[in-house]
Amino acid sequence: MIHAAEELAPDGVEIHIFDIDDIPLYNQDEDTPDEPESVAHLREAIRDADALLLSTPEYNYSLPGVLKNAIDWASRPPGNAPLTGKPVAIMGAATGMSGTMRAQLAWRPVFLFTDSPMVGKPEVYVAQAGQKFDREGRLTDETARTLIRQLLENLVKLARETNAKGDRSLATTGIGAVSRDGDGPKGLTADAPTEETAASRH
Repeated sequence: MIHAAEELAPDGVEIHIFDIDDIPLYNQDEDTPDEPESVAHLREAIRDADALLLSTPEYNYSLPGVLKNAIDWASRPPGNAPLTGKPVAIMGAATGMSGTMRAQLAWRPVFLFTDSPMVGKPEVYVAQAGQKFDREGRLTDETARTLIRQLLENLVKLARETNAKGDRSLATTGIGAVSRDGDGPKGLTADAPTEETAASRH
């Protein structure tokens, strides 16, 4: 779905992929100023962004552990976490009928804790995902594509409202976030084996 977001992003928005394969399991004993290099890069990418776009699968009626692990790292250190106050939007696809509805509900308390304002609508649940993508992995369902476009537009709007500083223009980048640079949004995304995220940078 991140690749669909790349295609459907508003004018000036550019979404990049951030690989979270090398993020270690969260261990508070290792969460020191001498943090793992991959974690430092993750935190920097989100800190520099104006918003976060999260694309999630659903495992066992809930959120995926690999993606949650990356967000756990980004939710720290207390008082200076990259996610604190970061605007967030969530979307997801699953082969079942709920289309990640339960996973997305499970994500919301996480971002409530990080004090991250969230895009409420539209809700992007792509159900029976095996029928919605072609052999190259391109999202073909027009309803889902329309909803993703609206979600991105609303995320950019929320990021502008949340992060507005003077006359600086907004830029977006994707583990799913939005940032300021140049004339408009551009993006940064984080990608896991079956989990994807998107973000924006300054």
